[in-house]
Amino acid sequence: MTTLQDIAQNTKTLATRLGIEKFDVVGAATEESNVQVNLGAPQQMRASKRNSVTVRVWNKAGLTGIASTNTLDEDGLRTALLTAKETAAYGNSDNKVDFSPEANAPLAKVAHPPYREEGVEILLASLIEAEARVLGGHSAIKSVPYNSLSQRRVERFYLNSEGSLRSEEVGYFSTFLYTRAEQEGRKPRSAGLSEVAANLHALGLTTFAGKVVEKTKSYLDYKLIPSGTYLVAFSGEAFLSLLEAFSNLFNAQSVLDHQSLSSEKDIGQPLTSPLLTLVDDALHPSNRVPQSFDGEGTPTRSVTLIDKGTLATFLHSSGTARRLGAKPTGHANMGSKVTVGSHFWIVSRGEAPAQERTLETEASIVEVDEVHALHAGVNALQGSFSVPISGWIHENGARTSIESATVAGDFRTLLKSICYVEKDSEQTAMGVCPRIWVEGLSITSESEAEAGDEQ
Repeated sequence: MTTLQDIAQNTKTLATRLGIEKFDVVGAATEESNVQVNLGAPQQMRASKRNSVTVRVWNKAGLTGIASTNTLDEDGLRTALLTAKETAAYGNSDNKVDFSPEANAPLAKVAHPPYREEGVEILLASLIEAEARVLGGHSAIKSVPYNSLSQRRVERFYLNSEGSLRSEEVGYFSTFLYTRAEQEGRKPRSAGLSEVAANLHALGLTTFAGKVVEKTKSYLDYKLIPSGTYLVAFSGEAFLSLLEAFSNLFNAQSVLDHQSLSSEKDIGQPLTSPLLTLVDDALHPSNRVPQSFDGEGTPTRSVTLIDKGTLATFLHSSGTARRLGAKPTGHANMGSKVTVGSHFWIVSRGEAPAQERTLETEASIVEVDEVHALHAGVNALQGSFSVPISGWIHENGARTSIESATVAGDFRTLLKSICYVEKDSEQTAMGVCPRIWVEGLSITSESEAEAGDEQ
């Protein structure tokens, strides 16, 4: 792509010609290759290169216009600058924005693991081999209908008319394998996993395929459990999926827009059981896609959101920070407007538990491995959820897969009902989190629900 210095100089020259004194630009250039297979044969191979650039322009009255383009050449930048200049006249005069006060602050040095691009033929051969290992792992596994192996390199940048000039490049590989297993006299079962790593070797597809097989096997020989109230242990991935679905709890823009379960006065108040601490950290060593600055050029950092059960702060852009009397936290996303979003969740123990516990020693506990259909089963503004689950029931040391069931409740009540946080954590694409135990959650067997509907 065109160098950052070229983009900065071209933008400055074009802005001067157009009579623009104050502006900033955020963008990314992405190169990606992706392959999918079906029973040992190529199903899809794609490669793409794309750019995305957003320009903000301030007029003499301090109003802001925003425009986007997917080209980094002179014509694309000129069009974006001119469009943003024209739309600035219609900017929001009640909520004027400005550069982040930290747009020129020093960035943390991030050591990215070495990334080496592979040819599409290597990706294809690697995925075919992984699929074959999964298919050969158990006689019940009949296909891997959903699968993918991708490599992606992203170069991000931010610059403004006051001299801020930031860029970083990260490359990574990602894969997922999702199986379909069939047993005579039983419903088909499916299981899947995903993984992200800095390079193809680190992805460890052989080991990964073995994990997919073991997970699929653990879902076989399921049984129906009665509907009722259970002690539930959420896997790290399942808990983070719910947390992400209700992330408006920590989003300062959502709070200001009255689209959050939290309000300004909740800072310093208990939100969860004191057993839990939550941090958002884009630079955490476990994050395979770290970011050292956000869409406004603000350096990212570790932000403690929940400290031993107490809501400590919100995630901020520079604009929400000004309005709420806080500091920007490095969570701004630039688009048609500035939004706020999380980076990488870190869940850990807050207060120490009264005693250590294990799934194997509980008389009865449901282990939720995955939650599904969050788009349909979550009401983020009311706090309620009712979502299908995959997992197991542990009864006096014996673990058995659960036939289809649904877990339901209120997320704020769930957070207050956390009764145990395990010591060891699971690493996921969303963050790092141990199993989280919750007392008194309602689980409904879908088979019982269907029988009730028929009656």
